[in-house]
Amino acid sequence: MLRPAGAEPGVLAVTPGSANVQAQEKPVLAILTIDDDLQLFRGNRQNFADLLKTGEDQGFLTYVVTVRNLKLSAPRVLGFTYNPSKDIWLKSWFPRPTLVYNRIPLREDERLPWVRKKLARIASQPDMAFFNRRFFNKWSLFKWLSQYKTTRGFVPETKRLTEQTVLSGMLKRYPLVYLKPVMGKAGVGIMTVKISPEKNLPYRLQVQDEKGSNTYHCSTLNRLWLRVRANTKTQSEPYIAQQGISLAKVNGRPFDLRALVQKNADGAWELTGIGARMAGSSSITTHVPRGGSIEDPERLLAAVFGPEKAQQVFTKVRQTVLVLAERIERSSHSRLFEMSMDLGVDEDGHLWFFEANSKPMKFDEPHIRKKSLERIFQYGQYIHRRRSQERR
Repeated sequence: MLRPAGAEPGVLAVTPGSANVQAQEKPVLAILTIDDDLQLFRGNRQNFADLLKTGEDQGFLTYVVTVRNLKLSAPRVLGFTYNPSKDIWLKSWFPRPTLVYNRIPLREDERLPWVRKKLARIASQPDMAFFNRRFFNKWSLFKWLSQYKTTRGFVPETKRLTEQTVLSGMLKRYPLVYLKPVMGKAGVGIMTVKISPEKNLPYRLQVQDEKGSNTYHCSTLNRLWLRVRANTKTQSEPYIAQQGISLAKVNGRPFDLRALVQKNADGAWELTGIGARMAGSSSITTHVPRGGSIEDPERLLAAVFGPEKAQQVFTKVRQTVLVLAERIERSSHSRLFEMSMDLGVDEDGHLWFFEANSKPMKFDEPHIRKKSLERIFQYGQYIHRRRSQERR
């Protein structure tokens, strides 16, 4: 066996043709990622290893494949599998997949023209089911959900941040406004604007970057806009301006809810689990790497609203996430299989939709994590069974 030049330790390559191609009675699921010059492929290796193990337990042939190596006209493809006893990744030949699970980790990779072209080709294959074709765009999500009576009540007022009058109009209606990059990740680039009219510098701008956050105080709207524009140019992508919501708090710290919805063994949307994230002392988001903490959602809701109303709110959350998922899938005009959602509960107990992610990060709660892995293959089995029946 050979170690590829420049590969990270723990990655081995099998000489092409030396690995046996397994029989295709099993469903074949390929975890799609992108090539990397240094470590062969990108992505969360522990997540990939967990997927391979769960796939094996569920009766699947599962492997990792890069966009470049997924040759759609070939009967077999060059992919990767994991040997846990030796902690190494092995390169080998595998059968052409019937299911492709998109886990390309970065938006900028997915936006590359040659990658987009390949993804479109995968989606057009009649014998290949493609899960989660692309990342979501925040503006598209809010536009879709605002158009329908069943979902618009959960959406904060949201505008495209195209000029100063958009920001000034939002600030006339709301004392707190969030500014978010439409393709942002992990809270990077999010800004908040808060007005305190009684102060000499009434406009307070807080900007979150990769390392922390910076706060600026501005005397006029024009100065505020110049500062905002400077920060949006750093992100090199469009922004939205969104109504700030006064979230429910425990011990003075706001929290939001993270829900994971996936399709089940019957092909229907189902709630996999709900977690809660409490904001850090100085963060404008609840992300754990920024000082946020993992909490029990029912405990937090009970601390704010009391046991009876907390159960009512929690039931509303469980029902609403399924309505939102169905609407997002219909509006996206593509096959979706899973999404995580960020939801807020305000001080009156009203539920708000903030974000959906078509490529959820793994949940830290063990019971949610285990079920989420199993459900991927349960839905895969449903698709495989349907395809087999159609061929008869």
